[in-house]
Amino acid sequence: MKKFIIIGLVLFTSLYSQYRYGTTAANFLEIGTNSRAVSMGEAYVSLADDVNSAYWNPAGLAYVKGLEFGVSNQDWVVGITHSTFAAAIDMGSYGTISTWFTDFDYGSTEVTNILNQNGTGEYFNANELSAALSYGRNLVDWFSFGASIKMISSNIWHSAARATVLDLGVIVKTNFFSITNDRENGMNIGMSISNYGSKMRYDGIDLINPIDILENENGNYENVIGQYRTQSWELPLIFRLGTSLKPVKNENQQLLLSFDVLHPNNNSESLNLGGEYEHKFIGGHIVCLRAGVKGVGIKQANESELFEGLNIPFSTLTFGLGYEKSLPGNKSISIDYSYQSIGVFGDVSLITMRFKLF
Repeated sequence: MKKFIIIGLVLFTSLYSQYRYGTTAANFLEIGTNSRAVSMGEAYVSLADDVNSAYWNPAGLAYVKGLEFGVSNQDWVVGITHSTFAAAIDMGSYGTISTWFTDFDYGSTEVTNILNQNGTGEYFNANELSAALSYGRNLVDWFSFGASIKMISSNIWHSAARATVLDLGVIVKTNFFSITNDRENGMNIGMSISNYGSKMRYDGIDLINPIDILENENGNYENVIGQYRTQSWELPLIFRLGTSLKPVKNENQQLLLSFDVLHPNNNSESLNLGGEYEHKFIGGHIVCLRAGVKGVGIKQANESELFEGLNIPFSTLTFGLGYEKSLPGNKSISIDYSYQSIGVFGDVSLITMRFKLF
């Protein structure tokens, strides 16, 4: 296990910062899809353990027991809607298989031009989708591995692109700092890489250079409408390394702290921090309070420096709560809520529901 941890740290530290803002496509893949994770500052790579694990770390699917469904919805900024659905089934010693789908809908806007200020009757719209098939399994009782293959689609008016990518992840359970001296309540270490694969290659008449139209004989647009141009864009490749531990654990209460380090290919390295307090009540009721901060280290216009050389972006503070009700037959239902402010763009609330059927 020590060799595994050392290899992971060497891999991470060998990476270097790249300030490449606005150089990737399908950036909806960077937006969190699970209220519990978002409310904890998205410090979740070592905590993933349910049907919603595939987005953060597919290795977390190994801890799904039975059949689970999950659905999330949030109204993103400027009228954008973001919806996610996931399902996972435990196949015993064969591991867990899961399917995951997310839709990012930008809505429609009426097209106008100089001659038609009130609209041309045509509407501009954009929509991005991602569908994944995931698998997770415990190789030994303290080590789990997972992988996802994702199909990504992006449609922006008359232009479209497709890509296929791979997500990989591992989770290591240790007995370090365990109050109960077992791995179940010890420190977890998680690593994942997301969106590794082909580029997004956009094709469509919207990519035609206007100069081609002007230079065409008689300026006839119809002669060049079929001459599609293509543009290739990288996807947001994200490497996550994180750890979590439980400094408080007893029969009715639990305190969970988590810490993630992120290295994306389109931004600088950053830190995510999160915490969760859980209290169990009589009758199978569980209530959770959560908070976190994400993007520590990313320079922003509204950042505040609390410690020398460390920038704390207050616009990325996150909060949330959750409720779970245990039902007979190893069933349960839970609902989670998260809130985050994204500066001048406003506030975003995310609701996630999870159903465990057996």
